[in-house]
Amino acid sequence: MKIFVAGATGVIGRRLVPMLVQAGHQVTGTTRRPERAKSIADQHATPAVVDVYDADGLREAVLAARPDVIIHQLTDLSEEDFDANSRLRVEGTRNLVAAARAAGVEFMIAQSVAWLYAPGTTPAVETDPLDPSLPPYAGVGPLEEMVGGMPRGVVLRYGALYGPGTWYAPDGAIAQRAKAGNLRLNPTWTSFVHVDDAASAALAALDWPAGTVNVVDDEPATTADWLPVFCAALGAPTPGTARHAAANGRPISNAKAKKLGWKPRLSTWRDGFKEMG
Repeated sequence: MKIFVAGATGVIGRRLVPMLVQAGHQVTGTTRRPERAKSIADQHATPAVVDVYDADGLREAVLAARPDVIIHQLTDLSEEDFDANSRLRVEGTRNLVAAARAAGVEFMIAQSVAWLYAPGTTPAVETDPLDPSLPPYAGVGPLEEMVGGMPRGVVLRYGALYGPGTWYAPDGAIAQRAKAGNLRLNPTWTSFVHVDDAASAALAALDWPAGTVNVVDDEPATTADWLPVFCAALGAPTPGTARHAAANGRPISNAKAKKLGWKPRLSTWRDGFKEMG
């Protein structure tokens, strides 16, 4: 297929592009920075230098690529600016969907997040409601609605991404807080997925029907479970226990993704954290 990857130089995009090329697809990948175009070309894909906020330029890029599918892996989190990321999810997705419609593209795969489900004690599945009171929902809700309005829209609800280039990498934001002793053990739930497995899910989604799919590993865990293992892998100090911490969040089920044929290489963050050492 001809595939248009929006966000080809991001943490998932730069892993996904070579997977797609190796699978025999013809790939066009976007970057808004001209100096990054060569890295896309070096992966045997066609670079398209365009800003997602430039609606006309984006439409022209999609029309030129004439893709069968658009894979939306755009984020804006390098500065931990959640407002900027929400803006990208709303305005950027709107422009990308409009460009798809102008080019007659009916199939879109898009990155979302898996930790916005309404509270509950059982592992959340895709049909469970999201909690609109959670701050990141401001961008996630519209993104999922717009992609879901495509003739064939697949929304990948990724768990917390870890691995090279993420906040959990040894030089990442979460790791720096752990090394500074600023994190505490508490009963908050997290469902992780390694960035390589997140990319492999986007590749697998080329064969999936429309709908939302949780993309997480097999072992949801509370901070009290995963943080000591994470700190040990980093050589960071043993974290203390948070006082009066209330349980929040929710474990996430990956049963649907597995039924569709996806399986994470790293079934648990325990193995993934060890690879950081």
